[in-house]
Amino acid sequence: MKTVGSSLLPVPTGELRIAEQPAALSDLQNRNGGSVRLSQGVQFSLIVPTYKEAGNVAAIVQRLTRLLDPVLGNDYEIIIVDDDSPDRTWEIAQSLITQYPTLRVMRRQSERGLSTAVIRGWQAARGEILGVIDGDLQHPPEILYQLLEAIERGADLAVASRHVDGGGVSDWSPTRRFLSRGAQVLGLVVLPNVVGRVSDPMSGYFLVRRSAIAEKSMSPIGYKILLEVLGRGNIGQVAEVGYVFQERQEGESKVTWRQYLDYLSHLVRLRTSQGRIGRLRQQFPIGRFVRFGLVGLSGVFVDMAVLYLLSDSTTLGWNLTRSKILAAEVAIVNNFLWNDRWTFGDMSSHQRGWQKRLKRFLKFNVICLSGLVLNVLILNVLFNVFGINRYVANLLAIAVVTFWNFWLNLKLSWRVTDAK
Repeated sequence: MKTVGSSLLPVPTGELRIAEQPAALSDLQNRNGGSVRLSQGVQFSLIVPTYKEAGNVAAIVQRLTRLLDPVLGNDYEIIIVDDDSPDRTWEIAQSLITQYPTLRVMRRQSERGLSTAVIRGWQAARGEILGVIDGDLQHPPEILYQLLEAIERGADLAVASRHVDGGGVSDWSPTRRFLSRGAQVLGLVVLPNVVGRVSDPMSGYFLVRRSAIAEKSMSPIGYKILLEVLGRGNIGQVAEVGYVFQERQEGESKVTWRQYLDYLSHLVRLRTSQGRIGRLRQQFPIGRFVRFGLVGLSGVFVDMAVLYLLSDSTTLGWNLTRSKILAAEVAIVNNFLWNDRWTFGDMSSHQRGWQKRLKRFLKFNVICLSGLVLNVLILNVLFNVFGINRYVANLLAIAVVTFWNFWLNLKLSWRVTDAK
């Protein structure tokens, strides 16, 4: 792909839709009204959206080309899409084009936002495989090898995840961890068949086949383009690769409360999209759910037995409330041990060590306690508002909470969240 002198890539306009054929097969209008004729397509196009990344842009281009040149030669392109940064990130990137022939630069002056920047970059891309990576070096470029291998093995989407084996965060505060996990739980509640397909739905580091999202009208909100790809694309096989999220070395963080609000709005928009949910093809893990249910049934017997031993007048004769709390906790321990060994044994076998087991137990405990609160709320609504028989209402509440506990434990408790 040749540029005219050191000119910038023309910015696509109109609908946010990725063409089935790469941009190489058509003429693009440049900013001066002329046209830039593109050469033949490439295998891989990687978009790097930037805003005020003057201190990082040269380093990210250098690392990416050093990694990709030996593997792909000239069969790839890096496209910097800059939102007219006041520190002139785009200008620094443009100056690197002569040094790095696979580099392209786009300067957007009439649009803003990471998600739309990624889509505009994909619209101008020539690759059959499309990707995105942050420009601040918080996404380790070395993971690209494994992501590309996953696509070559047949995946439609390969996601770099902080929540699978080998993944984690380097130095996040408890508040940021809580917000990240809370956003994932919200996603599982609002849009389970989309968010539940990956362990890290807020990841901004992934690869996707062009054919999986071609001719789909995109309508992203905020920063989380992965939700849009999962929700609107024809995504069959999904692969995940663990990575450790790095701390920023240059520039300032762009994480704000607005991002979380945009994320929630995006979930609601996808949830209400016409015909979208019916086309999702994720298979519910019935066998694992049955095992989870049997373990829960064993917990009922443990709870009853311990409650009897602690509170009955012929045994210890303790206070009923204290006895019930202890009985419930013993039942939770029983359920965790069985689930860790049987229900989710295939996952826990890859997460060895008492520290990881303790973290799984603590998350399991919190989810079970939240399920208890949800049980009480549903029971009261069904009985007091709808007038349903209390025992029937309790059975319905238990059924709902069983699904709640299973799904959240599947997606949260048996995930790796830290790495050295």
